[in-house]
Amino acid sequence: MTDFSMLGLNPALLAALTRAGLETPTPIQARAIPPLMDGRDLMGLAQTGTGKTLAFGLPMLHRLAGQGKPAAKSARALILAPTRELVQQIAEALSSLGQGSQTSIVTVVGGASINRQTDRLVRGCDVLVATPGRLIDLLDRGAVSLARVQMLVLDEADQMLDLGFIHALRKIARHLPAERQTMLFSATMPKDMSEVADTYLNRPVRVQVAPPGKTAEKIDQAVHFVAQGDKATLLAEYLRKHPGELALVFGRTKHGSEKLSRLLDSWGFSVGSIHGNKSQSQRERTLAAFRAGEIQVLVATDVAARGLDIPLVAHVYNFDLPNVPENYVHRIGRTARAGREGRAVALCAPAEMADLRAIEALTRQPIEVIGGTAWPETMAAEARTKARAAANQGRAGRPGGGRPGQPAGQKPSAKPNPRTGQKPAPRTGAKSGAAPATDGAAKPAKPRQNRVHPAYAEAMAAGKPRRPRRPRPDRSQG
Repeated sequence: MTDFSMLGLNPALLAALTRAGLETPTPIQARAIPPLMDGRDLMGLAQTGTGKTLAFGLPMLHRLAGQGKPAAKSARALILAPTRELVQQIAEALSSLGQGSQTSIVTVVGGASINRQTDRLVRGCDVLVATPGRLIDLLDRGAVSLARVQMLVLDEADQMLDLGFIHALRKIARHLPAERQTMLFSATMPKDMSEVADTYLNRPVRVQVAPPGKTAEKIDQAVHFVAQGDKATLLAEYLRKHPGELALVFGRTKHGSEKLSRLLDSWGFSVGSIHGNKSQSQRERTLAAFRAGEIQVLVATDVAARGLDIPLVAHVYNFDLPNVPENYVHRIGRTARAGREGRAVALCAPAEMADLRAIEALTRQPIEVIGGTAWPETMAAEARTKARAAANQGRAGRPGGGRPGQPAGQKPSAKPNPRTGQKPAPRTGAKSGAAPATDGAAKPAKPRQNRVHPAYAEAMAAGKPRRPRRPRPDRSQG
C-alpha cells in the first residue's frame, strides 16, 4: 500500500490528508485500515509514534460521514485512552481531519468541570473521547448513554491495565451494545491483555508491525552513570549544550518532578512541569507553551510517556529510570517523531542498575555508555535495598503506621485538651470484655462523676446559683 487513495476513503478525508501533507500510510495504517473498512474487529500492536491514531481515526470518520445528527446524550463512536493528554491529542487529530464536516467530537477527562462536560453531551455527539474514570462518573449520573455506540477504540490498552483501569473497563462494557466494531491498539502485549481482548473483541484481525519492546530506529540512545545526588547538575550540563532545542525530562514521582522543575527554573532554564498533581488547565497551558517553544524544557512523570506528539522534541532525558521497562520505550518514543532524529540519555544511579538491565533485556540491545562506569553489582544491590527502604518509609511515613519518627508499634500520645491544655490520663484498662491491667492488686474504681456543662461550671465557680431543671410532665395519665 503506497497511497492513501488506494484505501477507499471518501474524498473529504483524502483532501484533509493532502492538506496535512500526508500521502503515504505508515505500516500500521496500511495494514489496519483495510480490515477496519470492512467492519472487522482488530488488535493492533505497534510501537509508539507509528501513526496509530490515524489507523483507527480514518475508518471511523469515513463510516460516520453523512449519518446526520446524533441522538441526545448519546455517542456513535467511543475512544478510551488512559491519560488526559492522550485524549486531547486524539481529539485534535480527528478534528483536523474532520474540518468542514458535521462530525461532532466531545472529550471528557478528569480534572475538568464535569458540569460543562455534561452540558456538551446533552445534544449527543458523533465521537466521544474519554478517560475511563470520568466516563464512569458521567454514566453514573445518567449524562451519557452508550447504547448507540457503533465503534469502540481502546488506545494504549496496556497502559490502561498498568493504571488499574481493568475494573473500569468491565463496568463500561456492560453499557455497550453487543453489535459493534471494536479496535484495540497497544505498544506491548501483557498477559492481562488476553482478558481484555476476550471481553471486547469478536474474532479480531491481529496486526503487528514491530515486536514489543522495539524502539524507533532513529533514536540515538545513551546512558551516563552518575550518583543520584549529582544528577541535577549533570542534567543542567546536557541542557546547556543544546540551547533552544526542546528537551523532555522524565522523573519517577510527582513530588520529585516538581522539585526538579523548580530547581532548573532557579538555574535560569525555561522550564515547565506536568504530573498528576497539576490541574487539567495547568497541564494544557504547559503543553501548549512547550509545543510553541515558549518553554524549552518539560519535566514530566510517565503521564507524558504515551501519546504525546510534539515533533520538535529533540532530546529525552531519563532523570529517573522507570521501574517498568516498557515505559522506557514509550518515554524515548517522544523524540524522533515524524521521521526526525532524536537523542535519549539515561542518567543511571547505583540503585537503578537492575532497571537498566531490564530495559536492555526488553529492547534486546545494549545502551551505549557515554559517561561514568557501570556500578559494581554489590554497590548496586546495596543502594537498591536502601532506596526501597526509603521509599517504603516515605509512603507509610513510618513502619507500623505511627507518626513520623515514632517507633513501630507505639501508639501516638493523646493530644492536649484544647480547652484546658491538659492531656487526658493514659488508659490503663483494655477494651470491654478484657481484664484490666494490674500490679498484683486490683485498683479501686473511681466514683463516676456527673458531667457538667462548661457554662454551669463557670457559673458555679462565680458563686451564681444553678438554674433548676424544669420538672418533666407526668405522662402516666391521659
